[in-house]
Amino acid sequence: MNKLNKLFIINFILIFCLVSCDKNQKNLRGTSINNSIEQKVDSVLNLMNLEEKIGQMVQYSAGWDLTGPASSKSAKEKVDRMKKGLVGSVLNVVSVKEVREAQKLVMENSRLKIPMIFAYDVIHGLKTIFPVPLAESASWDLDIIKKSAAIAAKESAASGLNWTFAPMVDVSRDARWGRIMEGVGEDPYLNSVIGVARIHGFQGDDLSDVNTIAACAKHFAGYGFAESGRDYNTVNIGEYELHNVILPPFKAAAEAGVATFMNSFNDIDGIPATGHEILQRDILKGDWNWKGFVVSDWGSIGEMKSHGYAKDKKHAAEIALNAGSDMDMESYAYESSLEKLLEEGKVSLEDINDAVKRILSLKFQLGLFDDPYKYCDEEKEKNDIYTKEHLAIARDAAKKSIVLLKNENNILPVSKNIKSIALIGPFADNKDQPLGNWRAKGTYNSAVSLLEGVKAKVGANTKVYYEKGIELTIPTVKPGNNQFLHPLEFNTENKEGIAKAVAVAKKSEIVFLAVGEDAYQTGEGRSQTKIGFAGLQNELIEAVYNVNKNIVLVLSTGRPMDISRVNNILPGILITWHLGSESGNGIADVLFGDYNPSGKLPVSFPRNVGQEPLFYNQKNTGRPYNPTHVTYSGYTDSKKSALYPFGFGLSYTAFSYDNLNVDRVETSKDGEIILSVDVKNTGTINGEEVVQLYIRDLVGSLVRPVKELKGFQKISLQAGETKKASFTIDKEVLQFYTINKKWEVESGDFYLFIGGDSSTKLKKKITIL
Repeated sequence: MNKLNKLFIINFILIFCLVSCDKNQKNLRGTSINNSIEQKVDSVLNLMNLEEKIGQMVQYSAGWDLTGPASSKSAKEKVDRMKKGLVGSVLNVVSVKEVREAQKLVMENSRLKIPMIFAYDVIHGLKTIFPVPLAESASWDLDIIKKSAAIAAKESAASGLNWTFAPMVDVSRDARWGRIMEGVGEDPYLNSVIGVARIHGFQGDDLSDVNTIAACAKHFAGYGFAESGRDYNTVNIGEYELHNVILPPFKAAAEAGVATFMNSFNDIDGIPATGHEILQRDILKGDWNWKGFVVSDWGSIGEMKSHGYAKDKKHAAEIALNAGSDMDMESYAYESSLEKLLEEGKVSLEDINDAVKRILSLKFQLGLFDDPYKYCDEEKEKNDIYTKEHLAIARDAAKKSIVLLKNENNILPVSKNIKSIALIGPFADNKDQPLGNWRAKGTYNSAVSLLEGVKAKVGANTKVYYEKGIELTIPTVKPGNNQFLHPLEFNTENKEGIAKAVAVAKKSEIVFLAVGEDAYQTGEGRSQTKIGFAGLQNELIEAVYNVNKNIVLVLSTGRPMDISRVNNILPGILITWHLGSESGNGIADVLFGDYNPSGKLPVSFPRNVGQEPLFYNQKNTGRPYNPTHVTYSGYTDSKKSALYPFGFGLSYTAFSYDNLNVDRVETSKDGEIILSVDVKNTGTINGEEVVQLYIRDLVGSLVRPVKELKGFQKISLQAGETKKASFTIDKEVLQFYTINKKWEVESGDFYLFIGGDSSTKLKKKITIL
């Protein structure tokens, strides 16, 4: 045996000994690296040469069959680097067989045998598809949100994966932005608590558990504030808006121990986020003392050249590393440039070591050093994916995500013994559109359609008529799961089916009109200048309405839409979003009253696209809205308010709020006030209400919003039952990032609002001394 082979064996044994000790020690969610892991990381780092360190900072996408020979020059180069141990992570490898083959490239060929992390965009489920994140956020149900993320993690881990690029916690206020479907909407607080619920679902209590995966808070930061709602566009915000609106969900994610962060494509006031040192080094890794690692978005390091911020890829690598970006996703800037940059003194070995230590730490927490193939269990892949249990929870999530906007004359719920129903529209019998965008490994045409859900509910004596009416889009691509489809083309000429739809509407007691947006009208790169009904949908709606006024609009969408025209005429409106695998069953549960809708809007629905960006927590301005004056902060051709405000959602019952009280009206900055209110179900059926707490700081060192969500409780009430909801008003509720450039409570008067949506007027006044 030659000396070189002996050295390899010695190194391997040393690493094995280091990683095998304390195997049963529990890992926290990433809030800190325990001493044992720190020691192991340092020991491995000391064995690594510079090329191997840089390799850990590289992430590739595998666009070829890993079980066969590499299919291109690029693929062959990637395979060669894997064999040398010069790749830290791979994304888009999505089966146990391929993960095992890829990991073997490292474990059977490289010098130090440092395992790779395998990542995938698991946004709202892997194979069992849950409602898109914006839809699920409408449930305001943290338990079901955590459950859906945990199931997504279990299915991902069973497929060999151990890292997802979710949750997205970007505050987004512009319905034109296609990626609004991937987040929680317009409010910082709601983004924070739902983001944390998803992180806890993905990561569980122990990242070494084989059913958990690492989460990723994205996109750091400001991505949702892109000018004009155009994806990847520039962001212009002030320091105080950054701290008070955009950063709180990310800080909450960091405090919850999210394993990784992803930086964003946009620039902020001229500095690309990928190269933003204040964000990444000063705030995230400095002020917040977060210990995970930052991965770039796809190619975002190299894209700093396109921004005009870096002269070439080498310069981009210099900027990104110095700013605190630890892993390069698919721009190949680190692997090609860092060694040279270090020689030139433009980057430091200290920063390289820090990045590598962060990456290695996660690999230890995941247990990959103990067993590089721990996620490669083919039995789990067969048995833990797309199960009946998972589908049952997907159905629960679907029905809880539905928002009832309008219910004139109690058109809903519908009796299961109704004589006739017409299901009309391009989405009435669609089994693919409900899966939404970013559907991971969701199978094409696998969702339960609305027609299937309705037929399963009604008896044999109910006639169910179905007519598509129109084709919404003109097919331009083959069906599949790729979210980056060719831009959609809408049918504006073929009207032949409208007459058939009218015919079934005439002979039916009620019409369920299934319209809205295609799954691929929202998502990354899917920004739109129009947010109304595309194609011939308006003509279909009008034709059906002319012969049958008894219509429930079943609106499938991934964004807030302009529904003003139909809102004026139709008696029933349900927002059913893109609800995932069990969409049709979940909708039918609500339509027929097996579930009383409890969803609340996580975004404001506009009167027209001209209001965008639209959000409830606006500032008052020096000329507040006054419809009787021209010179006010509003519009001359439209009301300023939303058509349906943030937090709004009806039930089949009704709720009243009484006896709003505080235990004291004054307290110190460090004191507490307990606010309580009696909530009564005044109707005849059981229901759930989301009790929402808002505050207004009447005078501040900075202009404060007219309202800010600061808490909520989802409570169940029997018919006629009253429950008391209580909230603690303390420093966490009242503080903000002040003119002093720190988070603090300021003295002064505050209003505390309680109600069922952001337009509530019920309030109490308190004073902070």
